[in-house]
Amino acid sequence: MANLIRKPQTGCSNEGVTIVHNVTEENSPLKYVEFKVVDLKPGAKYAETLPKKEVCVVALTGKINVSDGEQTFENLGTRESVFEKKPTDSAYISNDRTFEVVAVSDARVVLCYSLSEKQLPTRLIKAEDNGIEQRGKYNNKRLVHNILTDQDDFANNLLVVEVYTESGNWSSYPPHKHDQDNLPHESFLEETYYHEMNPRQGFVFQRVYTDDRVLDETMTVENGDVVLVPAGYHPVAVPDGYESYYLNVMAGPTRIWKFHNEPAHEWILDRK
Repeated sequence: MANLIRKPQTGCSNEGVTIVHNVTEENSPLKYVEFKVVDLKPGAKYAETLPKKEVCVVALTGKINVSDGEQTFENLGTRESVFEKKPTDSAYISNDRTFEVVAVSDARVVLCYSLSEKQLPTRLIKAEDNGIEQRGKYNNKRLVHNILTDQDDFANNLLVVEVYTESGNWSSYPPHKHDQDNLPHESFLEETYYHEMNPRQGFVFQRVYTDDRVLDETMTVENGDVVLVPAGYHPVAVPDGYESYYLNVMAGPTRIWKFHNEPAHEWILDRK
């Protein structure tokens, strides 16, 4: 199995554009999901032509303009830090289009890709369109910003969500998986986790493991790291004193999120 944790890359800036992460089918075990993090200086431009792929452009921090050559969305972005815990703006663009991202201020942009067969209309996803949820109880509490869910019908394959986990809590927990194409019980979805910590010097632990333990990796994850989940359960543990943020991208053969909890730990949900 390929290495499941990716460290941020620095020092490769070109005209104000730094590729921090670039997860592709060629350099990862993932076949449905690709993922990129780009840092932009004010006025810098990143452009790309999509083949049979769709992308969700997330204005993670700072402000950006996004164009597909026909439509331009200006001043996207709502925060200077993800830990302001405000939803942010995104843009959806699909097949056979060229898109361009121009930084209005210092910005970090996340590009979430999946395979896509059908060209769909470009769409602005405003911050106020994000569904906000509080999930969990006891030491399993988290805040969720739903950017692109399986209830949104304007994408072919992509699912995108932001999750905040409180200090001393667990997330993606009890352990669940979605690696079997067995609907209506479970869907096959690959996944990526882009992590940030508050304060930045913090870390979390993430385990990725399958029932047969052929895949079983426990990772110390630091600020800016990306974890790949090609299969298996994938819980996250947050140490005391630190807050966790992660952005998830999921995609697979069917655009529906149906997960299976590990039976040994499912009792946690039923505590009184």
